Amino acid sequence: MTSDEIDALCVNTLRFLSVDMVEKARSGHPGLPMGAAPMAYVLWTRILRHNPGNPSWWDRDRFVLSAGHGSALLYALLHLTGYDLPLSQLQSFRQWGSLTPGHPESHLTHGVEASTGPLGQGLGNAVGMAMAEAHLAARYNRPGHELIRHFTYVLAGDGDMMEGIQSEAASMAGHLDLGRLIVFYDDNHVSLSASTSITFTEDVDARYRSYGWHVQRVEDGNDLGAIEKAVRAAQQAVDRPSLISVRTVLGYGAPGKQGTFEAHGSPLGPEETRRAKKNLGWPEEPFFYIPQAALEHFRETAARGAEMEGAWRGRLQAYEAEFPSLAKELRRRWRGELPTGWDEKLPIFPADSKGLPTRQSSGAVMQEIAKAVPELIGGSADLDPSTFTALKEGGDFESPARNQDGVQGKSGGSWSFAGRNIHFGVREHAMAAAVNGMAYHGGIIPYAATFLVFSDYMRPSMRMASLAEIPSIFVFTHDSVAVGEDGPSHEPVEHLAALRAIPNLLVIRPCDANETRLAWQVALEQRGRPTALILTRQSVPTLDRGRFAPAEHLRRGAYVLNPESGTDPDVILIASGSEVGLIVAAEPRLREDGIRARLVSMPSWRLFEEQTPDYRESVLPGKIRARLSVEAGSSLGWERWTGSSEGIVAIDGFGASAPGGTVMKALGLTVERVIERASALAGMRRPA
Repeated sequence: MTSDEIDALCVNTLRFLSVDMVEKARSGHPGLPMGAAPMAYVLWTRILRHNPGNPSWWDRDRFVLSAGHGSALLYALLHLTGYDLPLSQLQSFRQWGSLTPGHPESHLTHGVEASTGPLGQGLGNAVGMAMAEAHLAARYNRPGHELIRHFTYVLAGDGDMMEGIQSEAASMAGHLDLGRLIVFYDDNHVSLSASTSITFTEDVDARYRSYGWHVQRVEDGNDLGAIEKAVRAAQQAVDRPSLISVRTVLGYGAPGKQGTFEAHGSPLGPEETRRAKKNLGWPEEPFFYIPQAALEHFRETAARGAEMEGAWRGRLQAYEAEFPSLAKELRRRWRGELPTGWDEKLPIFPADSKGLPTRQSSGAVMQEIAKAVPELIGGSADLDPSTFTALKEGGDFESPARNQDGVQGKSGGSWSFAGRNIHFGVREHAMAAAVNGMAYHGGIIPYAATFLVFSDYMRPSMRMASLAEIPSIFVFTHDSVAVGEDGPSHEPVEHLAALRAIPNLLVIRPCDANETRLAWQVALEQRGRPTALILTRQSVPTLDRGRFAPAEHLRRGAYVLNPESGTDPDVILIASGSEVGLIVAAEPRLREDGIRARLVSMPSWRLFEEQTPDYRESVLPGKIRARLSVEAGSSLGWERWTGSSEGIVAIDGFGASAPGGTVMKALGLTVERVIERASALAGMRRPA
């Protein structure tokens, strides 16, 4: 069999494994795999540096299927090249308990680098992966010792190119000159419901050129030689990211549906499947047919990958011999382990009735973490003066090529990929996706920061981080209507409830500086979920921990601040964040009226949910039904902890433009209102 015949056999194997997966499941997207199979084949068998025997090899190339609906193609590639994905899993495509879900899930399937599906997310993730590669290479590579030097590849479709997140991410990648990022654009002119002629007629290539990308076009998506040549040229364009636009035919080979939206998101159907197989010379039976010659050719990839990793391990040994301390640090980072004693020098804040904003105490904690944890890297959406998230000694993560005439970066020193302060610009959605990409990549603890109200722009990325079980950190400041003068457009109300609703997202809203320190400790310790830290713009009192329970109890999600209130208080007052100060101020005045109030700080619903029933009962005894929650946000969900809507002080409307204290008072977030409502609840509990 000639090499051309082997190539054709392998491409069609990819096509029809995908078609058969979709047909058996009676659900899925056959069109992309049939059209994009040639470029995927070239990439995975001729270009990609990967070892199916070790999907976690540090210096492997990354491949991200941003067009995640084409997952059948990825599963076919993984099985054929020798990853731990048996044929039985392909035959269970989209079924309960399988390793082949409808869209790729990185925590589920070996060889899947990122959980994708919502269009544009994968491209944003890939930008973050390329940023991680650039940073680690700049920090650890030495002349003659290049441990980190890999590419990130993306397969994106027309839908990806329409999404706004893609534009944000591509703009950022072009600015950063991420030369080891290569994107295949599957330009098939068809979306789910119609031809793109009715929705998308822009010049994508010209747009990417304007972003500063290296752009090539392959006019025939079946021309393997042209595809390979384009990739080799892209690899040489190390001064900028690359886009390879490949003109393909959606559903290629299916004579009645190719090139139409009917091939996009539905099975071809038995008759059209039969016709497609006949058209491309493929046997109609059996389903999931894999020619031995094709399998042997694909499996050569595994042998080459093992050789590549073996050669790299030789370089690693030489590196360890010459740079033992750097090698030790790098190994620790890849294992995801924090340095010994990393939190020993974190600040402990003295009691202070005036206090300081938790965004400011967070900034102080971050500076100390950064000294001990070099993998802490991140930035804000053009808001670091307001979010207090810039690492003062971290340097700027910027393209070295953009250094001109000795210009220094914002954080001092020359611009470099070794810098730890990332200037994401006003690109919240791509920022969050890129942070996820850095977390997927490994070796980095990434964070992103903005105002809480703008978490709306980031929500899809945060949801994917939660689904994928990756430890991204999202820092949100300006957390309530106390923002004040900027008005309701900048004052979050429903946002806490919305974030708490995301499964597996750890939301922490600390009440003072010392809870903020603990919140950061908890965030860095997470391995299987992301964290959202919710911080104030206004000052909040730093509680006297000699009088109140230690801040370390934050780890339990909720805790009793004043145990001396006894086991049978008249009322339980529950609050998070800045409103803890309100219940603390209300308690002595209630006591003067003969009302014993238990004070509960509840910085994290999720952490509290994870405690034992006995502990939860000890904090919120079932027999005490007089409960009042106080939070400057939506009331939604608080009835779970109070038992009724009567015991909630919250905000269920928008704020207003005025000084923050004025807005809080006008909306009923005052000590007086807490006393009034608590007294009424306690009175209902007491016999007349």
